[in-house]
Amino acid sequence: MWLPDLAEVGLGAADLGATVDAIAAWQLPSGMIPWFPGGHADPWNHTEAAMALLVGGRRAEAERAYDWLASRQRPDGAWHRYELADGVEEDKLDANVCAYPATGLWHHWLCVADRGFLEAHWAMLDRAIHFVLGLQTPRGEILWARHADGTPWPYALLTGSSSISLSLRCALGVAGVLGQERPEWELALARLAHTLEHVPDAFAPKHRWAMDWYYPALVGALPEAVARERLDAGWDRFVLGEVGVRCVVDRDWVTAAETCECALAFLRAGERGRASDLLRWTSRLRDASGHYFTGLALPEDVHFPEEERTTYTGAAVVLCADALAGASPAAGLFVDASVVPAAVGLDEAAARGEEVDVPQAQAARGV
Repeated sequence: MWLPDLAEVGLGAADLGATVDAIAAWQLPSGMIPWFPGGHADPWNHTEAAMALLVGGRRAEAERAYDWLASRQRPDGAWHRYELADGVEEDKLDANVCAYPATGLWHHWLCVADRGFLEAHWAMLDRAIHFVLGLQTPRGEILWARHADGTPWPYALLTGSSSISLSLRCALGVAGVLGQERPEWELALARLAHTLEHVPDAFAPKHRWAMDWYYPALVGALPEAVARERLDAGWDRFVLGEVGVRCVVDRDWVTAAETCECALAFLRAGERGRASDLLRWTSRLRDASGHYFTGLALPEDVHFPEEERTTYTGAAVVLCADALAGASPAAGLFVDASVVPAAVGLDEAAARGEEVDVPQAQAARGV
């Protein structure tokens, strides 16, 4: 295991180990990691929990989580947004949710370099990315989701498309390890990266939401100076000092998971002090069991949702601590651009593709 001692934020290896153990305790025999006992799972947060399990030395449990994903994947490559142990709770097909297992598979490779594990899950990944890219518009953004009948939602989300850009880079990393050429993925990533940086109006306006503030910086979708300026500009709007990150700018409700994600964004931008502060503030949401309460509502100072503790929240703390400490071989996944294959420019991506629609790529750039 690679659990660090982080005296700067008051988290020791034993504390983080207890959190990993708490996540594992709620994992089902099938490999599914629900948000909480009796609750649902979604592939995004399920994958994040698997990543934390691996950092904590629970490789068998982490790999069982990916086996569960493979067992629940639809023939079209998607997963339902919310799965229950015995069925489906919400049948929407969220593109970001379906893309994120690629990030988990790359994280697994960085940690243990098991080619056989990647080979076993390549077909799952290939189908998932095919589904996701089926929702890309000619301009480059990725539409949010499809209904279960295949009908696409009419708009894209900045947070979702930002996260997908990281997942696409991770998917290309896996493809490279396995010698699989996917020039169409490279072009899709190039178009998406261009849109994220240069076409903000491509996305539904969600300016109240903290994730739209920090996510483009978190995934490296913006030049470093621009990312730092964006983060600095939003600090006073979204951060409650000594508490955490507001989910929305006009509500004093913070969650530990978003606070940790925001910490990763600041760490990537070279702001270690602020990143450490953010992670340290999550301690008030820590339960004696090692689990973390999802959120805190102020000024009442009560847990919200009421008494809810979630596996993905504990996972976010573990991954943030790992990034700050540089403990695991995958610690740089979210904060070091060199750890994940870079997005190429549109012209270069087009040059690599055998059947790339270059005029379409040029249109995405406004040429």
